[in-house]
Amino acid sequence: MPAEALTLENAQDTRFRLTPDALILAIAGIFLLTNTAALALVRGGISPRDIAIVVVWATCALIGRRLLVTRLRQPDVLLFSLAMFLSGWGLVLINRLAAPFAERQTLWLVIAVAGLLLVALTPRTLRLLRSFRYTLLVAGLALLASTIIFGENPSGLPAAPELWLRFGDIYLQPSEPLKIVLVVFLASYLAEQYPALRAEGIDTHLRRIAMSPRVFGPILLMWSLSIVFLVWQRDLGAAILFFAVFTILLYVASGSALIVLSGAALIVFAGLVGYFAFDVVRLRVDVWLHPWPEAGGRAYQIVQSLMAFAAGGPFGQGIGQGLPTFIPVVHSDFAFAAIAEEWGLLGVITLIACIAVLVTRGLKLALFQRGRPFNALLAVGLSAILATQSLLIMGGVLKLVPLTGVTLPFLSYGGSSLVTNFVLVGLLIRISVSEAA
Repeated sequence: MPAEALTLENAQDTRFRLTPDALILAIAGIFLLTNTAALALVRGGISPRDIAIVVVWATCALIGRRLLVTRLRQPDVLLFSLAMFLSGWGLVLINRLAAPFAERQTLWLVIAVAGLLLVALTPRTLRLLRSFRYTLLVAGLALLASTIIFGENPSGLPAAPELWLRFGDIYLQPSEPLKIVLVVFLASYLAEQYPALRAEGIDTHLRRIAMSPRVFGPILLMWSLSIVFLVWQRDLGAAILFFAVFTILLYVASGSALIVLSGAALIVFAGLVGYFAFDVVRLRVDVWLHPWPEAGGRAYQIVQSLMAFAAGGPFGQGIGQGLPTFIPVVHSDFAFAAIAEEWGLLGVITLIACIAVLVTRGLKLALFQRGRPFNALLAVGLSAILATQSLLIMGGVLKLVPLTGVTLPFLSYGGSSLVTNFVLVGLLIRISVSEAA
């Protein structure tokens, strides 16, 4: 057989082969279609909203994967497939729990996929982020300051934290993109200090390292930023998330276990101060420790969440068959409880497995980029965001830790969160490309 014909045959085999990422997208499409049909049966008929959700999701999935595969060299497309699977599940969940919000979340999905493609397909994305790190940091902090001054809360409740900026009918939460901005800045800063940090001699010069400006400076910055979130915005989740991710990055850059212990001690200290100084922190800790005496009052949400987990059983009640709407704000803070009730333990394990694969593949990218400290630290930081945020909200909903109010990545309602998580995945895909970024 001529060489040209053999090459063509191999190319055709590769083109039509069902790769793992394509298989996951196919399963996700079947999952979305089946659950949408089941929900329509429960409601007594299919609606234009149901059709729009399936069509928009499928279009984003097919176009997104096609562009990534054809425009990039050996990208980790499995990251995209998992993100699309989780976001499709999230659309079904929101359509079930709060149908009026499903259309807006579908529109946010289009914007999120566009953001992912933009950062993944732009050849100089990582270099531009590193070059303009201070500009991004100043812009992010300016958004934070504007939230403190002009912030609102879409719920309109007088005691609710005002963490959003309003632009007409659109609400944006600046703390979401600020997570990526801070990880980019810290990864770039620590990448420059990486040789010095590793050469200091962690075991013999630990005190000198701890007081070194190259370490003490960013620690002070992140500690101050966490306190700002805790004091002015009463956002316990963002404060813990930012400082925990920073501690992980600093540990990876330096290799010092004392940094992890110090960071944990600072988080505990901040929690104790917050408990005695702020009612919202005290409420969440009290509800975490003693929910049952106030099951009909302050602890109503967490008690109903535990009941939802118990009602789900191994395989769940089925979509539209459970009662997760008894939980206030279930489509946002307690989406994990709704999944447990209607998809059961099987759904919970599937969700955890998908997030675990996303995180581990991000960490694997960091191992492959050990010769490029910025890329490696960026991959670690982005993976740490996904892992820490998921653990915080899952643990809070299960009453393993105090509820922090962060969203469940890709599944909870919220445009800012969805776009941020897709951009995060886009950056990981950009890192995965074999060519120099």
